[in-house]
Amino acid sequence: MIELPRVPGQELGMSRFTRRQFLKYSGVVAAAAAPMLTVDQIAAAAVARPLPLGTPILVVVTLYGGNDGLNTVIPFQDPAYYSARPDLTYKPETLLPLSSDLALNASMTGIKSLWDANKVAIVRGVGYPKPDRSHFSSMSIWQTGSPGAHLNTGWLGRWLDTQTIDPMTAISLGGVLPPLLVGAKQSGSALPLGGLAIPQGVIGTACQRLSVPSSSDNPLMAAAATSMRNLFNVSGTVQPILAKPAPVAEDLPTISGGNAGGDTNLSQQLDVVAKLIAAGSPTRAWSVSLGGFDTHANEANAQASLLGTVSDSLSRFMGQLKATPRSNDVTIMVYSEFGRRVLGNGSDGTDHGTAGPMFIVGNSVKGGFYGEQPSLKNLYKGDLAVTTDFRDVYATVIEKVLKSPVGPTLGTWSGRVNCMN
Repeated sequence: MIELPRVPGQELGMSRFTRRQFLKYSGVVAAAAAPMLTVDQIAAAAVARPLPLGTPILVVVTLYGGNDGLNTVIPFQDPAYYSARPDLTYKPETLLPLSSDLALNASMTGIKSLWDANKVAIVRGVGYPKPDRSHFSSMSIWQTGSPGAHLNTGWLGRWLDTQTIDPMTAISLGGVLPPLLVGAKQSGSALPLGGLAIPQGVIGTACQRLSVPSSSDNPLMAAAATSMRNLFNVSGTVQPILAKPAPVAEDLPTISGGNAGGDTNLSQQLDVVAKLIAAGSPTRAWSVSLGGFDTHANEANAQASLLGTVSDSLSRFMGQLKATPRSNDVTIMVYSEFGRRVLGNGSDGTDHGTAGPMFIVGNSVKGGFYGEQPSLKNLYKGDLAVTTDFRDVYATVIEKVLKSPVGPTLGTWSGRVNCMN
């Protein structure tokens, strides 16, 4: 929740609380200069100009830290898996089988339910040439979509540059905009969870008066005052939208409490996204994230909890969407900046690796496995070899989900993954 700070001298009344103080201390000037939105503003846009039904929507889920793919989609029939990391492996009978030789981590019951309904594509061995084990460098490569040359724009930012300029087109949940959504002509917007608290009492009255247009305002001050005024005007109209959660479909599992994911930040992010999609927010691309996957120690319990959070949050989100007319419009893409080393590190954890699985989830997905399963016998410098370039997935998402040409985003890249109906 972003709240307006107390202004020095505010208790002295309106005579000491000037328009310039209001703009300065409320932070509205800074917000006006940055791509920052409030939930109220987005909900207002949903009322005024809702996204037409049938318009495809992409939700990108970033798992920060480097998720261990070998303990996510587990080759439980391969003896090399057990010999490489004897302290980190799972007994076959505890896993969730996907095929005769691969299984999901036991904590991923929600994803397993969606898999059984043919709504999950698992793309195996995803990475890029000459892998980099630095969090910063590898995440930059994934988010810019450019393993070979440094770019200052994100792959979805370059897609944004092909769209009509609109701060609502792509939104990231959180106070910081990821490079993923940075374009050359326009960028996505950041949406802090909780939005902006409307002030009450004397300060609320002062804010309302000071948000009235003034002929002495410069353009930035006028824009900031208008932004604050809109918050007051819109709040009463859109709060019922935000207060009413999207219903959860009964045939999809949901988890509440504990480490299972019901009250996690990822679940909160997706809950906001579900409400705003259901309300008609004119947004084509959403970005949410979960951190904590850098499991150098005590991996088994930590990763299982995190994967449970991801799985339960996504299945709950899919259940919310099912209760709306937009359930067929949404596709979810889940990725992490790299996988983990095949061998354990002696601290009940694993170190930075290379390839890992991606998950594509949605009603328009052709469920199943895609890409070659990396071999545990033919490793790349002790790591899993990359068998699928992430640009194959990006190109597929751009064409099949965002319904756009690939060229402006990925140039002449020709690889695709045939995982979409």
